[in-house]
Amino acid sequence: MITLRQLRYLDALAANGHFGRAAAAMGVTQPALSMQVRELEEELGSPLVERTAAGAALTAFGREVVARGSRILASVRELDELARVHGEVLSGPVRLGVIPSIAPFLLPSLLAAAAERYRAAQIAIRESTTAVLVDELVAGGLDAIVVSVPLGDDRLEEAAAFEDPFLLAAPTGSPHARRSPALPRLIEADELLLLEDGHCLRDQALTVCRTIDPRRLRSFGATSLATIFHLVAAGQGITLVPEIAVDTGILADPRLSIVRFAEPQPHRTVGVAWRRRSPRERDFRALAELLAEARRTLDREAPLARKGRRRAG
Repeated sequence: MITLRQLRYLDALAANGHFGRAAAAMGVTQPALSMQVRELEEELGSPLVERTAAGAALTAFGREVVARGSRILASVRELDELARVHGEVLSGPVRLGVIPSIAPFLLPSLLAAAAERYRAAQIAIRESTTAVLVDELVAGGLDAIVVSVPLGDDRLEEAAAFEDPFLLAAPTGSPHARRSPALPRLIEADELLLLEDGHCLRDQALTVCRTIDPRRLRSFGATSLATIFHLVAAGQGITLVPEIAVDTGILADPRLSIVRFAEPQPHRTVGVAWRRRSPRERDFRALAELLAEARRTLDREAPLARKGRRRAG
């Protein structure tokens, strides 16, 4: 008889392409995972995996089994979620993905608020880029994600939490620091420092600076906003920064000046997204409310973070 465990292990093998990595992802030994896959092959009467020295590749039949098995596993997850709906809000595990330009600034307040209001909540965090998080959400590896919305994905539902204006960070004493308000048309490609491809903050910054040809940007593989802020402070360029980063005080470097843009200020909308058919919608809308509350908490604490800082415009 085919078991859910066998389908889960095969699904993990398909995702990782390697028995060892799949076993680690499932928290079991490699022989245990391999045995379950072999038993599934015997049950179905046909090879599912081509075992090679480099790893494991699915056969054509294996790919079909994974596709059908994924739908079965998704239905099982929905049954589990349906059971949680009849309990209290956020009364169980939530696998939450968060993009790097939000996680360090709002997670502390978000998790603290969740622990205080929903004591039974068990929130596990996964930090990655938007594209990766969306793929994992759709595949069922995550329950919800905190990202910039709208995503424009028909497979997902969304709830906006707050708007986060973009500001310009420039070396103190530079022409940009002395000009208020900031004007996107005066930003040159050779002075703009952005996160590497794959980060939505990079795409949003280029949308603000719409006259800049991305091909003219300096080659720069930074994955951390902190790295970019240090480079700007050292006079290596300028960057766009979300207001929540300023309000946490991580830019409290006297070599940096923060300048607002002219109205209407460019901004992103931060929110929560989840699978359209998920029965846990009320949980995820509660998360969006907690996210908005975390932003308000940050705003109340902002005067301390901004103390001694130049906030022009």
